Amino acid sequence: MAIVATHNETLPIAKSTVERPPMRTPGLIAKMFNTPLNAALTLVLLAVIAWIAPGLIRWLVLDAAFLPAEPQTCQATNGACWSFVIAKSSQILFGIYPPDERWRPAIVCMLILGLLGWSVQPKSWNARLGLVWLISLAAVVWLMGGGVGLTPVPTSSWGGLPVTLILTVIAIGIAFPAAIFLALGRRSDMPVVSVMCVLFIETIRGLPLLSILFVASIMLPLFVPEALLPDKFVRALVALTMFASAYLAEVIRGGLQAIPNGQHDGAKSLGLSYWSMQRLVVLPQAIRIVIPALANTIIVMVKNTSLVLVVGIFDLISSGKAALADPLWPSPSAETYLFIGAIYFALAFAFARFADFLEHRGPVNR
Repeated sequence: MAIVATHNETLPIAKSTVERPPMRTPGLIAKMFNTPLNAALTLVLLAVIAWIAPGLIRWLVLDAAFLPAEPQTCQATNGACWSFVIAKSSQILFGIYPPDERWRPAIVCMLILGLLGWSVQPKSWNARLGLVWLISLAAVVWLMGGGVGLTPVPTSSWGGLPVTLILTVIAIGIAFPAAIFLALGRRSDMPVVSVMCVLFIETIRGLPLLSILFVASIMLPLFVPEALLPDKFVRALVALTMFASAYLAEVIRGGLQAIPNGQHDGAKSLGLSYWSMQRLVVLPQAIRIVIPALANTIIVMVKNTSLVLVVGIFDLISSGKAALADPLWPSPSAETYLFIGAIYFALAFAFARFADFLEHRGPVNR
């Protein structure tokens, strides 16, 4: 800083400064070796990978049996028996659904996955999206259940990936809006509404999902007349929806509590009604705050659909276990469960990436 005297006064004159270019963020390789500890951990990890990878690649690919998809192919190799997965893929994916009609659950899987892929695109977020989903779900029920030109197939014969997708989509699709009302109700100034929401949320959260499924599958028929009793698939769907709504409600309530009171006061000063304030001001901010927690809860629910096997519904894992019961094959359980695990991983990973996109989308990032 230079000082210049003018009429017995001193005035500071700032030197011209040149803006420096922003520092480059070190790459991944540089971060892995930027400190002695990171370098040591990196070398240990690389050593473990070098020790495990050759044998794993040999078993998975090099020594594995692929084609022809026959039992003899697996008996002649020491590697993975992918021939079994190829031969039994239809049974693993569609369970005990009638073999001659398995084109129907195949279309259902493609329809649901296609709609999910289309729904995550911002250009599809309009009023027509809900209508498209309602029409598509009606088509799913028609294709899976039959009738009106198709051979009827009871829900007891449904199985595999379609069951997992249907349970996930419908349970979460109903649970999310229900969770919003439960979260708002728990914070309501009306004591009756608040107490009822608290009782529902805490009761469901205090019970394991398995116990809720057992109540829906075993206890409910003891109290409801058979003529009014829904089938086992619907009961499992209701149990999953209740469980998901209770957990999602607490996540959303955390987001509502994080909104400053000034947001409410500003919305009220604009003359907005309670529901307009929640819809336009409060809920968008609250949901954005808790996107990571919402994504975690939804991913857990995707995997929790596998628990319906305990009440006799053939989900993806149950279909895999049924396929392993074939005495003609050497029962390669590791390969079967790796295949099933890859499907669950793909679903969970895809939703995690969508949640990450939502979290960073928009002018305000948290």
